[in-house]
Amino acid sequence: MRRFTITAMLCCVMCSPVVAREIAGVALDEQITQADGTVLQLNGAGIRSKFVVKVYIAMLYLENPGNDRDQVIADPGAKQLIMHFLYKEVDKDALVEAWNDGFTGNGTPEQLETLKSEIAEFNGLFDTVKKGDRIVLDYAPGTGTTVSINAAEKGTIVGKEFNDLLLSIWLGDKPVAEKLRKALLGN
Repeated sequence: MRRFTITAMLCCVMCSPVVAREIAGVALDEQITQADGTVLQLNGAGIRSKFVVKVYIAMLYLENPGNDRDQVIADPGAKQLIMHFLYKEVDKDALVEAWNDGFTGNGTPEQLETLKSEIAEFNGLFDTVKKGDRIVLDYAPGTGTTVSINAAEKGTIVGKEFNDLLLSIWLGDKPVAEKLRKALLGN
């Protein structure tokens, strides 16, 4: 009987799901599955702070995990960046301003001109977000970057070139925060 109890306890422990990481009280899934069934692994996560204010947790999920920023951006596989907001409220204008700062800080003049309509379309998808809200930027090869806010799909921006520029906001030469870039790349 004792052997059975120990065996049963070991089976329960071994069959339990892997405990997810946690940042600022928010559980992070170690992997997620896109709508088409593609499984993405958590590559890294960290907090975006501005001055001493914690604004959001960023989580980067990749089909092909890596820690080299150029490789991650160039990889043709599926990607997803999730922003879980910690701050009480970030209005639409502040979000769009932050996106535009990231685009201009990391894109070449040629990229910005070529992707001008995609950037405008992307910026038009946002509303004010509040604490606990989630923005999901889900890239699927051949489809583009689908933007969802709190599980409500807002739209899809076609093209890998746009997603490459979008990811550069966090991973590029002038990321929103160097510490966050390192965290997203698992460094």
